[in-house]
Amino acid sequence: MTLSRVVFFVCALLATAIPAAYSLAATVQTSVVKQGQPIDIQTLSKDAYWLKLGHYLPAISLPGMNSRYVSTVDSATFFLDQQGKTDPKKELEATYQALYQNKDKQRYRCLFPARYTWLEAQQGRAIPTLDCLELNKWQKAISPDELTLVFPTAFMNNPSSMFGHTLLRIDAKHQNKNSELVAYAVNFAAQPQTDDNAALYALKGLIGSYPGRFTVMPYYKKVREYNDIESRDIWEYPLNFSSVEVDRILKHLWELEQAEFDYYFLDENCSYQLLALLQLANHDLDLVSEFTYSATPSDTVKALVSAGLTQRPDYRAAFGTRLLHESDLVDERVYRAAKALKEHGLYPDKEAFTPSQHAAILEFAYEWLNFQLYDEGLERQSTARRLTGILIARSKIDAPSPFPPVTKPDTSPDQGHGSARFGIARNLYQGKNHSTSLEWRPSYHDLYDAQKGFIPGAQISFGDLKVSVDDAGQSQIDHWYIVDSMALAPSNRVFESTAWNIKLGVDRPDGTDKHRWLLNGGMGKAWGRAEKLHFYGLLSGELNQGPLTDNVWVPGVGARAGLLYSFNDEHRFGIEGEWLALIGGNANDHSDITATWNWSLTTNTALRMQVGYQDWATHQATASMIAYFYY
Repeated sequence: MTLSRVVFFVCALLATAIPAAYSLAATVQTSVVKQGQPIDIQTLSKDAYWLKLGHYLPAISLPGMNSRYVSTVDSATFFLDQQGKTDPKKELEATYQALYQNKDKQRYRCLFPARYTWLEAQQGRAIPTLDCLELNKWQKAISPDELTLVFPTAFMNNPSSMFGHTLLRIDAKHQNKNSELVAYAVNFAAQPQTDDNAALYALKGLIGSYPGRFTVMPYYKKVREYNDIESRDIWEYPLNFSSVEVDRILKHLWELEQAEFDYYFLDENCSYQLLALLQLANHDLDLVSEFTYSATPSDTVKALVSAGLTQRPDYRAAFGTRLLHESDLVDERVYRAAKALKEHGLYPDKEAFTPSQHAAILEFAYEWLNFQLYDEGLERQSTARRLTGILIARSKIDAPSPFPPVTKPDTSPDQGHGSARFGIARNLYQGKNHSTSLEWRPSYHDLYDAQKGFIPGAQISFGDLKVSVDDAGQSQIDHWYIVDSMALAPSNRVFESTAWNIKLGVDRPDGTDKHRWLLNGGMGKAWGRAEKLHFYGLLSGELNQGPLTDNVWVPGVGARAGLLYSFNDEHRFGIEGEWLALIGGNANDHSDITATWNWSLTTNTALRMQVGYQDWATHQATASMIAYFYY
C-alpha cells in the first residue's frame, strides 16, 4: 500500500465508427459509438471512480512485477477477468463485455449495478432502470433515503474492541427516532472460522488471518450487541449525502456480496472499508488515502467530520452507563432494597418508603436484573417472569420516574486527540549522561493522555518507540513496545470488573545499557472513578530474554499498583510502582516507581513530566520533560 491514490479522469472522443474487424479494444469502442457517447477503455480504466469501484490501490513496485495496482478485494468471484485483481484495464474490458455483449448481460447488470450505472453515465445516458427482481426487492425492503455513521465506543474487556467500532445505518424514508431501531445496518467485520479467544483473535487480526465481509442486518441487533450486551455507548452521526449518492453507495454494497477481504486489525479494518464504501458517493470524494498504515475508528470519524459530511451526533447511552447513572442517584437504603428485590424477590414495604423512593427501588432493580440477564446469561424464562412482576408493581405506583436521562457527554469521539503521537524529551539521570530523546507512537491512547473523547482508565498503544542520544553522542533505542494495553475498569456497587494489562516489546532499564525482550501481563482489581480518583492493583507475571539476562529466558512474578487522578480535563496525575522477583538465571529482582503529571495544553499538544526510581542491577533516579504532539 503506498501513500497516495492515482487519480485520472479523461474523456476521449472518437468521431467516427471503427470497423468491426479491428482488435478487441476497437470492437468495444465501436459498440459504444453506436449506443451513445464513445468511451476510451484505456483511459477510463485509470479513472478515479473505476479504481474505487474495484477497490484498487497503487501497488508496491517490486522487481519482476509490472502491475501498477492491486485490489484489496481477495475473492475471485468479484472479478470478471482472471487478472482483474491487479489489472484495472483488463477488468474494465471484461466488465464491458459482460454488461453489453454477453448473451447473459442482464444477469451481469444485476450482479454489478454500480458498474453498469457508471458506464451508462460515461456514455451520456441517464440513470438506468434495472430490471432485477432480487435487487429491487432488497431496495424496497430497506427503502434507503439517508445514511448514518454509527460509532460504538471502546469495550475494555476485549483487546480487539478497545479502539471502538464503526458501522452504517440505512435510514428509510419517513423514519423517525422511534422507528430507527428497525432500520438496517451495514457492518464490516472479521469472519473467524474457528472459536478463538480474545487474545488470539487480536493477534490473528494484526496479521490478516481472518476474512472480512460486509453484512446487512437489522439495526436493533447491533444495538443489542454493543449497547446492551457489551455495554458500549453509541454515537450516531447523520451523513450529508443526497439520495442519489446514497443510491450509488448501496448499489456498490450490493456488488460487494461477491467480495471478501483480508481483515487487518490496524489498517484494512471495519472503519477503513466503510470509508472505501462511502467514497463511492461521488467521483471526487477520497476518504482512504490518508490511512496508509492504520485506520482507527475515531480517526475515520474525524475524517468524515473534517470533510463536512456529518451532522451533529446523537448519543445513545449504554445499558451499563444507564445503570451506573441510576446507582449514583440512589442512597444506600434504596440501594439495599433494590438489591434485595433483584436477588431474592423481596418487594419493599410500601410504608417504609415514599412513593418516589418506592418507584426508584423498582426501576433500579428492574434495570439491574435486566442488565444481568444480558451480561451473565441468566435463565431467560424465569428472569422474564421476575422482570414482568417488577413492571406490574411499578405500574401501580402513582409517581414519575425519579431518574433523569443520562446526560450527553460534552465531548464526542471525533473531538478527542489524534491517535498518532510524536514526542521530544529531555531526560536527566543520577548516574549517567543525560539524553535527548524522540518518541513516536502510531496508535492510540495511554492512561495519561487527555481523556476527552476516550474511555477513562483504558490504554492501548501499538508500536511505541523511543530513541535517545546522550550528551556524549551515544545513541540507542530505549524501548519499542509492540503492544502495551491496560484496562482498569473500576469495581463499584453494581459492577465487579477485572483489571488487566499486557505488554510485549523490547527495552533497556534506565540503569544499564543492556536490553531485554519482555512479555509482561497481570490481572487484578481497580476501584474509584476512572474519570477522577482511581486506584488499581495487579498480580503480575513477566518473561525476560536478552543480554540483560545473559541471553537466557528468565521468568518473574510480582505485583503492580498505582493511582490516577484527574484534577480537570487538562491536568492528570498518577503514581505507579512495580516489584518483580525473577526466578533462575543471574538476574536480580527489580522494582521501580514513577510519578507522572500530564498537562494537556490543547486537544493535540501536551507537556508531561515524569520522575522515577528504578532498581535493576543498579540504582537509578530519573526525571524527564516531554512535549507531545498528536495527529
